[in-house]
Amino acid sequence: MPSVCVFCGSSDSVPPVFFAAARATGRALAAAGWTVVYGGARRGLMGALANSALEADGRVVGVIPRTLVEWEVAHEGLSEIHIVETLQERKALMAELSDGFLTLPGGFGTLDELFEVLTWAILKLHDKPCVVVNTDGFYDDLLAFVKRAVAAGFVAEGSARRLLVAAGPEAALRMLSGRLSGVAGRE
Repeated sequence: MPSVCVFCGSSDSVPPVFFAAARATGRALAAAGWTVVYGGARRGLMGALANSALEADGRVVGVIPRTLVEWEVAHEGLSEIHIVETLQERKALMAELSDGFLTLPGGFGTLDELFEVLTWAILKLHDKPCVVVNTDGFYDDLLAFVKRAVAAGFVAEGSARRLLVAAGPEAALRMLSGRLSGVAGRE
């Protein structure tokens, strides 16, 4: 079965609507039989995602840099955890372990991860889907920026179309499902 990398925040100080979306995403991925690959933390949306997938008997793989093990409080109950040395290694391994990418709300780290895999797709370093879950309109301003960047000529329209947008977890999984059908996944 496919593996889906989920990028999201590790802050506990965000509105409940975002936690609800993270939990729904974890449950939905587990119900689909897909492995969750994520940043390895037990706090914030990361923890909510992982815990809900695990509670639904899903497989969850964490990837976390050694320096963040204490800060983000590495999740100790995962199916598998990889401790790496750098953020660059984290992103590369999460991408290697995944067949597609799903981005929930988050901060600078989440945006860094999203734009790196999106740039890799544009450069044809992979052909994996990149889906943003626009929970409660969280990414509206970012999506407006992308449109402005296209209009100004900084981003090609075809490149902007690589960024798929879903209103919620269920729609995101439908988008991924259509693009990941036939993917054997990783073991």
